[in-house]
Amino acid sequence: MVATVLGDVIERARRRNFVGRRAELRAFGDALAGRSPARVLFVHGPGGIGKTTLLLEMFARARAAGRVPALLDGREIDPSPEGFRQAVAQAAAAPGTLLLVDSYEHLGAIDGWLRRDFIPGLPADGLVVLAGREPPSAAWRVDPGWRQVVAIHRVDHLDETDSVDLLARAGVIEPVRRRLLALGRGHPLTLALLADVACGGTVPESLAEVPDLISVLLESLLRDAPSEAHMTGLATCARAWLTTEDLLRKTVGAEAPEVWGWLRRRPFVQCRPGGLTPHDLTREVLEAEFERRAPDRYRSLHRIIHDHVVAGIRATTGPDRQLLAQQLAYLHRRSPLTDAYFTLRSQGTAAVVPARPDEYASILALIERIDGEASAALAEGWFADEPDHLNVVRTEEGVVGFAYGVFCPCGSPMEERDPVVRAILDHIARTAPTRPGERVDIGRFWSGVRDAQRDKYAVLAGSVTSIMTWCTEPVAWSFVVSVDPEYWGPFFDYLGFRPLVEITVAGRLHVAYGMDWRRFPVEAWLELMNEREHQGGTGPPPESALRPPPLCRAEFDDAVRSALQNLHRPDRLAGCPLVGSRLGADAGEVRASVLAAVGRLAGTPKGDQLRAVLNRTFVRAAPSQEAAAEVLGLPFSTYRRNLARAIERVTELLWAMEIGTAGPTGVSEQEMSTD
Repeated sequence: MVATVLGDVIERARRRNFVGRRAELRAFGDALAGRSPARVLFVHGPGGIGKTTLLLEMFARARAAGRVPALLDGREIDPSPEGFRQAVAQAAAAPGTLLLVDSYEHLGAIDGWLRRDFIPGLPADGLVVLAGREPPSAAWRVDPGWRQVVAIHRVDHLDETDSVDLLARAGVIEPVRRRLLALGRGHPLTLALLADVACGGTVPESLAEVPDLISVLLESLLRDAPSEAHMTGLATCARAWLTTEDLLRKTVGAEAPEVWGWLRRRPFVQCRPGGLTPHDLTREVLEAEFERRAPDRYRSLHRIIHDHVVAGIRATTGPDRQLLAQQLAYLHRRSPLTDAYFTLRSQGTAAVVPARPDEYASILALIERIDGEASAALAEGWFADEPDHLNVVRTEEGVVGFAYGVFCPCGSPMEERDPVVRAILDHIARTAPTRPGERVDIGRFWSGVRDAQRDKYAVLAGSVTSIMTWCTEPVAWSFVVSVDPEYWGPFFDYLGFRPLVEITVAGRLHVAYGMDWRRFPVEAWLELMNEREHQGGTGPPPESALRPPPLCRAEFDDAVRSALQNLHRPDRLAGCPLVGSRLGADAGEVRASVLAAVGRLAGTPKGDQLRAVLNRTFVRAAPSQEAAAEVLGLPFSTYRRNLARAIERVTELLWAMEIGTAGPTGVSEQEMSTD
């Protein structure tokens, strides 16, 4: 058929480039032909998702079927019964005309009137398609009469096949399509804009490189934000993997309930178990804009989210802890495993949970298939002796990934039988031995059913298990063993872990990446990760950030005695070997830790008496030990025995703080002076 007007040329070009939406068009075709009872079709989805393009395709198909369609734009209609009737009349819509209404969210004021009066008055073969950002109100869905004639379709992102088809029809050559596919993430408007940029000779590596494109997308994302608090809520939603009302209280304060409700209603935000999350493309666009618009403020927001998640991990247990550990893992969006985290996040959460005994056999079979009989035999020995540290990821397919770790020393003969664990412990003994009471955490086995240690569920299980351990367990060393250093080496470099042990078992190279937490405590590491989460980075912690090598127990005991004797001599205390240990980075912090330990004696068996002895000897010191004994009303020999016992007890408390099995409790000097 020869085009008679320019509009026909435009329509044909538009239809040649139309892709996807098969389910929606099938439902429309059935309704148009009378094969379906549906008389009102709702299509809803976020801005730029292709609702208008879909309506134009429906319009063309209706004309081709001999119907007389009318296409209305809710933005151009006065939201009143009179305004709507006038718009229909101007569209020359006769009785039975097929009505296609775009931007229906602008007609909310007359939604009830359309449902009660206008649409019921149409001919029985009338057909109305309402397209908007919001899903239809409950009245359309719960009324028994309307339920028979209403069909609801959420217009979602294009799948990979349709996305490739869209780019190809737009003239994008094959080598470039993969790059644009990753950036566009199935969002039709973004893919079209990227195709236009690429056909002009520019292939961006990130959305941040095409600010004009971001501006177009932002117009639809931000135009409905009613206040600065809502904008901050959007920024929070973009940065956090899951946004909860509790988190919003940290970022927007008292307006959190209102902002939460508003976010939940956004068409580009999904409500998932545990919180709200935007589509990945929306997240990237918002992040790029907020980071460009107010980088310092956005960095502060990231810190609030990071600290909120870490505090939650430490304050919770069970499923809540593992979910928060996932959130911390997903903050690493600039790590070498970004693609794996994107894939996991786009598919929703999968729990990392303790394994059941009936799952051991399938996990051992997986280890044997991937790593061989020797590794499976070692794993079987470990599972028998130390079964409490095996975590799995389950889906409807069963166990799809797992991670297993051990804490040494544990007393199991496997510490000697397992050559990998033995090599790690030998390395520690040679370079920085553990001290009495200290433990070593070793992530020994982990994998996924489809792609070994590169499997997305191996990434999930390993990351979540390690995060929960590192943030909550007092350990001197952490190691993670990988049989795929080519893939994992860059990620551990990003984490600041170093490849410290290499050993071949049954012909397979095992590399153990390690961190001595005594030299670089978890809190300092979390600070480093907070920075790298925000802007990337690699390599071990700088030497200037490392603490001195840990003191052995005898050296520690001597240092405590020195610190007690020099509590009131800051110059001498500054040279105490405890400075730089877990007790404090400087003389003031060491002094506070010592006072806290002395204070902790109160309330323990004979602790008040021992506390009083230390107070009169070191804190509010008498001129001499004889004078201290006299003030306390003790024979000098009894005083000396109590002093030795008190120093021993406070040293044990400080040692527990040093190896991480007890935290400091602040005690003021005023409280100490009550003795």
